[in-house]
Amino acid sequence: MSMPTPKHDPSLDQDQFLTVLSREEALARFEAALFPRDVPSQTRLLADALGCALAADVVAPIDVPPFDRSNVDGFAVRSADLAGAGEGAPVQLMLNDETIACGTAPTRPVLSGTATSIATGGPVPRGADAIVMVEHTQPAGNRAIEVRRAASPGQFVSYAGSDIARGEALLRAGTVIGSREIGMLAACGIAEVLAARRPRVAILSTGDELVQPGETLRPAAIYDTNGAIVSAAIAENGGDAHFLGAIADDEAALEAAMRRALADSDMLVLSGGTSKGAGDVSHRIIARLGAPGIIAHGVALKPGKPLCLAVCDGKPVIILPGFPTSAMFTFHDMIVPVLRRMAGLPPRADARVTAKVPVRIASELGRTEFVMVSLVEGSEGLIAYPSGKGSGAITSFAQADGFLKIDALADQMPAGSETDVTLFTPHVRVPDLVIVGSHCTGLDLVTAPLARAGLVVRSIAVGSLGGLAAAKRGECDLAPIHLFDDKTETYNTPYLSEGLELVPGWRRMQGIVFRNDDPRFAGLSAEEAVRAALADPACIMVNRNQGAGTRILIDRLLAGRRPDGYWNQPRSHNAVAAAVAQHRADWGMTIAPVAHASGLGFIPLAEEHYDFALVTARKQRPAVQTFLDALASAEGRAALTAAGFRPA
Repeated sequence: MSMPTPKHDPSLDQDQFLTVLSREEALARFEAALFPRDVPSQTRLLADALGCALAADVVAPIDVPPFDRSNVDGFAVRSADLAGAGEGAPVQLMLNDETIACGTAPTRPVLSGTATSIATGGPVPRGADAIVMVEHTQPAGNRAIEVRRAASPGQFVSYAGSDIARGEALLRAGTVIGSREIGMLAACGIAEVLAARRPRVAILSTGDELVQPGETLRPAAIYDTNGAIVSAAIAENGGDAHFLGAIADDEAALEAAMRRALADSDMLVLSGGTSKGAGDVSHRIIARLGAPGIIAHGVALKPGKPLCLAVCDGKPVIILPGFPTSAMFTFHDMIVPVLRRMAGLPPRADARVTAKVPVRIASELGRTEFVMVSLVEGSEGLIAYPSGKGSGAITSFAQADGFLKIDALADQMPAGSETDVTLFTPHVRVPDLVIVGSHCTGLDLVTAPLARAGLVVRSIAVGSLGGLAAAKRGECDLAPIHLFDDKTETYNTPYLSEGLELVPGWRRMQGIVFRNDDPRFAGLSAEEAVRAALADPACIMVNRNQGAGTRILIDRLLAGRRPDGYWNQPRSHNAVAAAVAQHRADWGMTIAPVAHASGLGFIPLAEEHYDFALVTARKQRPAVQTFLDALASAEGRAALTAAGFRPA
């Protein structure tokens, strides 16, 4: 009796990564499959060339200036005539009967003992080798002047070709044409240039969960970040970006979209669909799109291991990881060099600074790791704080100043290490005010006037204890804290050390948050609610990160117990509320304003003091004084009160 053929279950398709390559080997293979190749070019009128890259060197066809010209209003003279001139020995010169203005060619030579009136920019006449400013002369009767100071040869004269010489390489291939370059070309009379044609790059996002910005976000869906950010990054690096939307994880539909995109473009960039899983079909399609196909699928990068690099009939096809941070790091590190070569642009000249890392950063052996950092000014130079938000955090790019690299052979970067930081922008502006410590939504209300005044405020959430440590090391101006001392039964003051002083902030109510339709917590006090939660094995909590003042309150209530969910440790009050609202947890601890904004039930536990440990040595800095003024102002207190806080 024959056995029936098992029905294929696509959910069992778990295509593993191909051999994981090092970053260097993957990039070398990718570039070897694409280059050398000609850079397509086109002739552009000067008016249409802004932002284009030159496809060939431009040689100056004329001298600039094209003649010797005067730099000032005055008189063209022979310097030898004035060799003995001085206050006590004026020299008289007769004026020639012409005046040389801009655009007027001289007709008479300057003979010995004569001078010719000349305007700024006028051509220097034959025989003259210097210009005397009109302010340094006096009229001397009919058509004569007196000069009471000597003139050196070449004085106030710009010689022909002194700015640009005929035959000189004016601009090199690869130069991006900006307003300055257009001015140089126009000065040489050049009306059109040979510019590199921007490679047309098609962008596709993949995934059933994606919704385009502006549309309604359905349950379990996310907005498509990568489509917008990848398109912008392509345009920044010489590409002509065309975003074609998001395609669901349907193999036939995705293959059709990829074929259409490749037919009309020089490059195809997708995001998502590179890891294991039934929904990840993009890399399977690539094998059918042209030779040689996949060059690398899996690169020893963190973030960015799932990166897939391919070349299909001479056109690069890239599948970036789905998480925004992973996508951007891999794009800038691995794709930008290729895109810029295709666009006829030189490699990016990334600016770098040296900074000290204040905390240990763990790393994974065997993978080159990139860590985004925020820079602050310490007592002995720049400090680089790791963002720690993970590869799914798009805000990391906006809030970070740059990134550091941990070598694949290292398993950590020790605290105190000096390291190079590659900047996201050519110039770093160190923040005017640095706040490191506990997170609170009220902080945005107080710092809003500083932002309006043009001050840069950097707020890094590391918890109360982490903030105190940073303040003691002199790495911040203020450390927000809310730490209760059992011995004195007071907040914050017992935790201050020498060099720190307390600035009262505001009071905020901490308590238990739950869904309003959950009967287990109705009418209970905070202590009773925790006992009820502990008595129900099905009741899941959401905790807070170690070092947070809220965590200390939670641990005091739990008295050593570790219920289900204890190790779920988000870093903000909003994340706690979201976990409860989305049924991933049933209870947690947060502040009243966040609970109310999320439409959740709230059981008050304790009004805590959210204050600031001020580094005394930094107290007189202008930005610190501005912050203290904003904190004490009627406007600031009113904003805090309206948000549900009680100003101290």
